[in-house]
Amino acid sequence: MDYQAKLKVPFGVLGIRCTEDALVGIDFLQATDKPLRATSPFATNVCEQLLHYFANPDAQFTVLLKPGGTLHQQKVWQSTCNIPRGQTRNYGELAAELKSGAQAIGQACGANPIPIIIPCHRVVSKAGLGGFMRHAGGDALDIKRWLLKHEHPSA
Repeated sequence: MDYQAKLKVPFGVLGIRCTEDALVGIDFLQATDKPLRATSPFATNVCEQLLHYFANPDAQFTVLLKPGGTLHQQKVWQSTCNIPRGQTRNYGELAAELKSGAQAIGQACGANPIPIIIPCHRVVSKAGLGGFMRHAGGDALDIKRWLLKHEHPSA
C-alpha cells in the first residue's frame, strides 16, 4: 500500500493515505514499521493535527475527510463524530438513533477507514469494550483502550 506518510505514535505507527486535498485512510501499522516523512503539504497537515491530538486529546481535526463507504456506513461514522471526547456510546444506542441493528453498527465501525479522526473507538458494547478494527482482542483492543484512556484520563 502506498502511504503519503508513516507517523510514529505512542502505540505504533500510523500509515496515512491521502489525495492532494483529502484524507482517505489511516492504517495501524506494525510498531516496527519505519516512519516516512510526509510527501505533500496536505499529508504534513494531517500528521501535525494527529500529533497535536496525541499531545492534547481536546485537539480539533479540520482536515477534509473522504472516507467513501456506503450511505449506512457514512451515517454511522458521522454519528461517531458527534460523540464528545471522553464519552462513549454503545452499539445499541447508535442502532436505536439510526434505526439500524447493533451488529450493522459494529460492522460499519469495523469498516471505518479513518480511525481516530472518525472516532469509532468511542463506540463500545453494553457489557464491555466491544471490538475495534474488526477484532475482538489483541493489539486492536489495546489501541482502543489506549485511545479511550487518552481521551478520558480519569477513567
